[in-house]
Amino acid sequence: MSSPGHSKQLLTKIHLAEPRLLEVSDQFWRHPQLKQMFLEFLFMMHSVIRSSVSLINAAAESAEGRAETDPVCRKVAAYYRLHAREEMHHDDWLLEDLTSMGMERAEVLRRLPSPAVASLVGAQYYWALHVHPVSLLGYLAVLEGNPPSLKQLGELRTKRGIPAKGLRTMVKHARLDPHHRDEIFAQIDELPLTENLSELIAHSVFHTIEQISQAFQEILDANPNGRVIQRKAAGAD
Repeated sequence: MSSPGHSKQLLTKIHLAEPRLLEVSDQFWRHPQLKQMFLEFLFMMHSVIRSSVSLINAAAESAEGRAETDPVCRKVAAYYRLHAREEMHHDDWLLEDLTSMGMERAEVLRRLPSPAVASLVGAQYYWALHVHPVSLLGYLAVLEGNPPSLKQLGELRTKRGIPAKGLRTMVKHARLDPHHRDEIFAQIDELPLTENLSELIAHSVFHTIEQISQAFQEILDANPNGRVIQRKAAGAD
């Protein structure tokens, strides 16, 4: 049976797992050379978000294929199709931010994403296609569950010198994601989750938190003194 406790249980698991992410992201946002490193963050975000629509539609297709015999799949299939439409063109927003900050569009698309990002997204495809598509709700709950506030973004601009043109996508998500977060947790509460499926969503949560933490750590490790990363594609002269 569905249970309003599902989302509360998931939030508890998120809170247990997130100290590592909070620590490394805090190091990034408080870094004395944040302004020079910010392009790397935008590129990391784009590397994740460019996969969103394809990933969510893949999960929807997997759910639709099981819907006749699986009540959880019947419920999540329609939600995924709707959410995929809501996420359309968000990668284009980030491309516009990146190009306005000085990167060439072709350079962004040519550059290899972080292995942490590939692991982050690739695991979701595996779980959605080969285990159960409900897994993607854990991924979405993390990515859209705690957006920065408009006040925090304003402080990045006024106190840390991040140009407003580089924050446009983040401002849009600060406005959109609270609504998306509420939809995700409402969807989770409506599902007749078994213990096994709840555990799968938790696996997705833990993996998502770990790989996002690793992606932040890679930026910090490459910029111990706030140096700007050389933005050449692999194999470029």
